[in-house]
Amino acid sequence: MTSERRKLRGDSSEMRRLRGAWARRRGRFAEALAVAYLRLKGYRVLERNWRSKLGEIDILVKKGGVLVLVEVKTRSDTGLASGAVMPRQRQRLMRALGHYLKTRPELAALDLRCDVVALGPLGWPIHLKDAWRPEA
Repeated sequence: MTSERRKLRGDSSEMRRLRGAWARRRGRFAEALAVAYLRLKGYRVLERNWRSKLGEIDILVKKGGVLVLVEVKTRSDTGLASGAVMPRQRQRLMRALGHYLKTRPELAALDLRCDVVALGPLGWPIHLKDAWRPEA
């Protein structure tokens, strides 16, 4: 392999690293914006970025007798963001939520709802209530 190819290869891995850092920064900002938006709508934030070996939940909020799992999605188009939670990810989120409820049994009696907060490049977040149904 020539030194020029090594340079290019090094540059591409550096570019991937920078893109990954930018994506994480954008994701943290989007989650902070979603939390502020949900608080303005009267939700009480219980958890942010809750992690277990079964998965990560972006935001868990409560309003009245409803516990809401919120997945935050950023895309260039908010319509694309709303459909970005695929079935496999939904299953992983529900397994993580089941584990969370085992650690917080006082919340298990609440009704469950799964929402998406979609963020595009401009404008307010779009809150999609009942984006999918938790499987019983």
